[in-house]
Amino acid sequence: MGSDMLIGIIQHYGYAALFFCLWLGIVGMPIPDEVIVMTGGFVASLGLLSPVPALLVTYLGVISGLSLGYFLGRTIGEPILNRLRKKKNIGRYIEIAQFLTAKYGAYSLVISYFFPVVRHIVPYLTGIGRLSFARYALFSYSIGFVWTLVFFVLGLYFGKSIDAIGSAVHRYGLIGLAVLMGLGAICLAVKKIKQDSQEGSL
Repeated sequence: MGSDMLIGIIQHYGYAALFFCLWLGIVGMPIPDEVIVMTGGFVASLGLLSPVPALLVTYLGVISGLSLGYFLGRTIGEPILNRLRKKKNIGRYIEIAQFLTAKYGAYSLVISYFFPVVRHIVPYLTGIGRLSFARYALFSYSIGFVWTLVFFVLGLYFGKSIDAIGSAVHRYGLIGLAVLMGLGAICLAVKKIKQDSQEGSL
């Protein structure tokens, strides 16, 4: 699904399309969240939707989708991760999300927004880790508004380049993930070496 088809859906269903496309992103909508948010800004620039209501509905769609992940993790727990691991290429994203949550705790919710797929897995993990909802909301909803606003404004002013911007964000996000995985492997290796050296000195 490209931005042109998404615009057609929004023309037909209006604000509800923005909300549900983002809310259903948690179960794997075939279009990046960034593109959906930018499309919301673009259709507002065309006068198909009013800018402020479109921004608010888009934001609610973003945080609702990620909150669903948090509550599923909190209520169901590990079975969700086991099911996700069976999906192709998801295992590496789970490893990165686990690394982030183990190292940064609630702050991983902020970091994960900048990486595709990982932003959907971290809420699961924070739910499984029994992070309080108040703390989850403080971090996730705050950065979620900033993230939504940035991409909405990009769509508002650069709507004709949505697909190109979305592809670039996704591509560089994956590069960032690769770098993060490398750093994580180095940190684990250094930690292991230190532990071995400490055990050897006893």
